[in-house]
Amino acid sequence: MAYGEHKYQVSVEWTGNRGSGTSGYRDYGRDYVITAGSKPAIPGSSDPAFLGDANRWNPEDLLVASVSACHKLWYLHLCADAGVAVLDYRDNAQGTMLDDPRQGRFSQIVLRPRVIVRAGDDAALAERLHHVAHEKCYIANSVNFPILCEPVVEVQAG
Repeated sequence: MAYGEHKYQVSVEWTGNRGSGTSGYRDYGRDYVITAGSKPAIPGSSDPAFLGDANRWNPEDLLVASVSACHKLWYLHLCADAGVAVLDYRDNAQGTMLDDPRQGRFSQIVLRPRVIVRAGDDAALAERLHHVAHEKCYIANSVNFPILCEPVVEVQAG
């Protein structure tokens, strides 16, 4: 793996102009589209609490998803290197945001990965590797709030 600087280019295009722009707080839509090269577009909006569309991704969803996905990718890598075969991985992550009008912010994200490993593999090692994955996760290392991990590791039946 090459070390160094990696750059990520995305475009966010606001699509919520209802004809009068931002002439008033309730006069514009919060919708936008995220694109990056030839990847599928991501329809976004603000959280419904902030007049957004509940059917579109909001920045808060995307942040929680980014933390969860980064952890998962590191975890799978570490398991593969350690000889632990992960057969299923599902995370029900939850972020908590404090809605302070002076400075809204996340107070924490809790990852709750549920993992099934191959029969005969080391379940205790599989659980410990979650802590290593957390230490290596680029996104977790880039935020200023706690990220907790409450893994459950099961061994394949049979």
